[in-house]
Amino acid sequence: EVQLQASGGGLVQAGGSLRLSCAASGFTLDDYAIAWFRQAPGKEREGISSISTNRITYYSEFAKGRFDISSDSARNMVYLQMRHLEPEDTATWYCAALPHSMSTILDPAFISLWGQGTLVTVSS
Repeated sequence: EVQLQASGGGLVQAGGSLRLSCAASGFTLDDYAIAWFRQAPGKEREGISSISTNRITYYSEFAKGRFDISSDSARNMVYLQMRHLEPEDTATWYCAALPHSMSTILDPAFISLWGQGTLVTVSS
C-alpha cells in the first residue's frame, strides 16, 4: 500500500524545538519528492519545505532559517527539524509526495499523495 505516515507533533513552548518524521511506504524516496505543509485553523494549507529525489532541499521564504528538511533513504524517512517555534506555527503538519519536477512549487494542487497529518501546538 502506498502511504505516508507523519509523526512527531505535540505540545511545545514558544522557543522550543520539534522534529517531525514522515515514513513512506509502497514507494521510495527515489520515486517522489517529499514536502511538508501545514494548515492552521481557518487558514489555507501552506507549503514549508521539500526534498527532491536527488536530495535537493527547498524552503518557502518564511521557512528559511528555522526549519531543516532531511531524509534517510535506507529507512525511507523524511524529517523536518523545527527550531525557535512560535505560537503562529500551531497547525496540523502534513507530509506529502509530489513529482520531482514540482518539488520547488509548494502548491497543494500538485500533490500526489498526502499523509494524515500531525498536530503541532506551540504555547506562548
